Amino acid sequence: MTTFIDPQHSMIIGEVAQSHDGSLGMAHAFIDAIANAGADAVKFQTHIAAAESTPQEPWRVKFSKQDASRYDYWKRMQFTNEQWHGLADHARERGLHFLSSPFSPEAVSLLTEIGVPAWKIASGEVNNQQLFDQILATKLPVLLSTGMSAIKEIDSAAKRVKDAGVELMVMQCTTAYPCPPEKIGLNMISFFRERYGCSVGLSDHSGTIYAGLAAAALGIEALEVHVAFSREMFGPDVPASVTTGELKQLVEGIRFIEKMRSSPVDKNAFASEAAPLRQLFTKSIVASSDLPEGTILEEKHLLLKKPGTGLPAEKLTALIGGRLIRAVKADEQLFERDVQLSKE
Repeated sequence: MTTFIDPQHSMIIGEVAQSHDGSLGMAHAFIDAIANAGADAVKFQTHIAAAESTPQEPWRVKFSKQDASRYDYWKRMQFTNEQWHGLADHARERGLHFLSSPFSPEAVSLLTEIGVPAWKIASGEVNNQQLFDQILATKLPVLLSTGMSAIKEIDSAAKRVKDAGVELMVMQCTTAYPCPPEKIGLNMISFFRERYGCSVGLSDHSGTIYAGLAAAALGIEALEVHVAFSREMFGPDVPASVTTGELKQLVEGIRFIEKMRSSPVDKNAFASEAAPLRQLFTKSIVASSDLPEGTILEEKHLLLKKPGTGLPAEKLTALIGGRLIRAVKADEQLFERDVQLSKE
């Protein structure tokens, strides 16, 4: 797991899901785009229609005019074993972890053969004991989605994973496409970390970069975002996706946030380093006009002007009532040696 999850480096996962629309070429194009954006992993969903569904499965939203049923849609989303191997090889060539959510025992077998580094369990499979047992037998890390689960259900699934001696990451997720900000659930990040003593991530469906940036500031170990080439693409995941250009911006933002979080600032040390700049940007005490020797200084005789190479502004009050030892010109800086203070 140490090569997959790094507490100092959030794993950024570009989720293709169904945005390839059954096109192998499109799936490969997503791998390149996600790699070019600087993400750490690409994730698909491995659907095998006959193994996970029946022709009676209803549409969640009837979005497709070319598929008579949801079952037909899953069939069109399928790739052959050889094609899945090709996608995984391509991802690794581009320096990406290859991940895919399984939705059947057959899919687990296929992905085990391909060699995934971890398992992402979709929220709809949290109660699928058959699938869980098969996944846990591999001893690979588990990224557990929580989108449709109550705490009791998550407790049970987390216990099952930990009892098997498998490393667990709990992913905060809200099943809404797109997910509005009031339902993102950033409060669950610290809740899950404390409750399960494990790594925590966010599976974001907001279709923006904002939720991911906010979660990164809280120190998540992984962020999963759906990705589309354009919001004008076809498919059920597009409204909840960021574009590939936004993914690049998101990656850059998270890396920026990580550097901030890992770099505590010593204000005293920074102030010392900034001493030359202080002379440029701060002000010194100067004469407001030509003043003869012996002048008893009043507030009207003194101004604060750049540069800050003379007496600093906080000394001004102390000079009031003092007597000039020498004559000074307008805008000439005053120093303590030029003034006999009244207390003297």
